[in-house]
Amino acid sequence: MSTMDRIRLDALVRVKRGELTVIGSAELMDVSLRQARRLWKRFKVDGAAGLLHKLRSRPSNSRLSQDVRDRVVKRHQERYADFGPTLACEKLAEDGLQLSPDTLSALLKERGLWQRRRRRGRHRRRRERRACLGSMVQMDGSHHDWFEGRGPRCVLMVMIDDATNLTYARLYGAETTEGAFDIFGRWLKRQGLPRSVYVDRHTIYRQDGHPELPTQFGRAMKELGVELICANSPQAKGRVERRNALFQDRFVKELRLRKISDMTQANALLESKFLAELNGRYAVEPREGQDLHRALDAGLALDEILCVAEPRVVGQDWCVRWQNRWLQIGSVHGPMHLPGRRVRIKHLADGRLVIEHKGERLSFKEIKAKPTAAKAKKAIVNNRQYKPAASHPWKTEAAVGSRPLLKPAPAAPARALAAEKRKAG
Repeated sequence: MSTMDRIRLDALVRVKRGELTVIGSAELMDVSLRQARRLWKRFKVDGAAGLLHKLRSRPSNSRLSQDVRDRVVKRHQERYADFGPTLACEKLAEDGLQLSPDTLSALLKERGLWQRRRRRGRHRRRRERRACLGSMVQMDGSHHDWFEGRGPRCVLMVMIDDATNLTYARLYGAETTEGAFDIFGRWLKRQGLPRSVYVDRHTIYRQDGHPELPTQFGRAMKELGVELICANSPQAKGRVERRNALFQDRFVKELRLRKISDMTQANALLESKFLAELNGRYAVEPREGQDLHRALDAGLALDEILCVAEPRVVGQDWCVRWQNRWLQIGSVHGPMHLPGRRVRIKHLADGRLVIEHKGERLSFKEIKAKPTAAKAKKAIVNNRQYKPAASHPWKTEAAVGSRPLLKPAPAAPARALAAEKRKAG
């Protein structure tokens, strides 16, 4: 079953136990009420198998043929590349190629030919709170001089439930992927998995150059079945922004009164007193009393999901390189024929490394860096001028004979001659 199917199964099992209504399960499953009732009816008859789509692993009946898809894209790029999807579809229909604007956009996105146009001056309207606890959680990092010069600068990572204002926060050295993983894991252990997370467009959550590719945090949310929503402006996630302003006012003063100047003591204050008082004062009741948080699926290791995971290619010597460290895969995996294939390396929060291939964990050991080839020594060339010693035969009187000297002796300096005359006189 896919993650969506497991979410639906969990929701309907809770309906069967009487913990949720069918209306509440529709919100959790992100389907309409009519569809939720259909799923509930199929679940009562066929069990978990009734939740699987009948056309799974089969192509859609309305799918365009590959020849038509290629002709549409070719024609669009030749004549209508700068047209909007609606106008382009009208022109393509005149050429005998009938399709919808959404289908055309999907075809262009598959080939990397679609570029979204920014619309300026868009009208904004107030967004109502979500109805249930756990439906959406907003998360943001607040950069501020929390210790007012008494300690290091740090970032307060804040999470707030959209329906109830339930808040959790923690100080970190910087707004990093590791910090986002840590605070989300702490929320999960306290409340459970929310249905969605609302964040800004920080590079932790979205790649500027390739927004279609998930970041490490986006990959983890996909594995957990949590929808990641990136806001288009700070005003869109105003609830967490206003909570940041509250922390920058009240929490800073509380730290000043208690003369706290390091993150350890500040986090202890948050956990022991400040957050409880804040939630007791500012939390509100949701419109509906159901909790849409989900429990973590059995068998999932949370520390191996909320971590940095990247692919690596195995070398012919069964080694992979990770941050200038060489990892030798064990010989017990010989039948897997790994050289040239990709494996997945996970760097856990506690510093441990895990190597996986197709879901199977591989044994390995760290070895020293590969020896570099010895550099060829340069040939020694003796270019020094040879000067014979004073006792050399060339400089003896017999060898020189009566031949005149090639170079006359230098004349005595005038100062030296004058000095000798003064001594003689």
